[in-house]
Amino acid sequence: MSPPSPPIRPRLIVTADDFGLHEAVNQAVESGYRDGVLRAASLMVTAPAAADAVERARRLPGLAVGLHLVLADGRAALPSAQIPDLVDPHGRFGNRMVGDGMRFFFLPRVRRQLAAEIRAQFEAFAATGLALDHVNAHKHFHLHPTVLGLLLSIGRDYGLRAVRLPAEPGMGPWLRPWLALMRRRLRRSGVRYNDHVFGLRHTGGMDESVLLTLLQQMPAGLSEMYLHPATHGQLSPSMADYRHADELAALLSPRVHQAIAERCHLCRGFSDPAAA
Repeated sequence: MSPPSPPIRPRLIVTADDFGLHEAVNQAVESGYRDGVLRAASLMVTAPAAADAVERARRLPGLAVGLHLVLADGRAALPSAQIPDLVDPHGRFGNRMVGDGMRFFFLPRVRRQLAAEIRAQFEAFAATGLALDHVNAHKHFHLHPTVLGLLLSIGRDYGLRAVRLPAEPGMGPWLRPWLALMRRRLRRSGVRYNDHVFGLRHTGGMDESVLLTLLQQMPAGLSEMYLHPATHGQLSPSMADYRHADELAALLSPRVHQAIAERCHLCRGFSDPAAA
């Protein structure tokens, strides 16, 4: 009688969001990759330190880099004159996501500008020469069906292969219909996605204790754990209460490294064959 097969380990991608926002974030990404468990990063192509992020990524060929699409609380790729219904005169998106989402859905003029901006951000990522591992949106705006539809249709022209599904275990029931719709559309498009995500409920506070607790409860399948690490805090008014340095410390923690080694298969982004 042959011995029983060993249990299949949960697969895990550990990602840093907001790559390019600030050199303190970029330094944390490099440190988290070289000396910790970080294996992927989502790049804000229009952020102030994007060029520095790209240079670091080129020095780290094993780091899986994706596009962190910014359509709220950040700078656009296109001049404000080309997308006046999306940004202020300085080219910045606001943070009224409910109102903006309604305009995306109901106003064709706004949708055309939105499509142009999404394409411009894909184009900016392509210009870096980095391989596109995945796409997600700042503040999970790709949950919006209009944004997701444009992301999928435009992304085909740029080698889109994977999208983050923001489905964290224990989330409220009001999100389930949106997530079910998103799963169906991703599956129909042949785009990879994770089974679970971790980082929503503890956003800005993904410290060592939180990570160790999550790792003890890691479900089967493919999970993505995302953080907002930086070498110091106070990077943006919208993240005033984020503990960026504690999140970096969690990525570097020997206890976290050991817990992942014992319980999970750590994937190098969505492009890792093990993540398929």
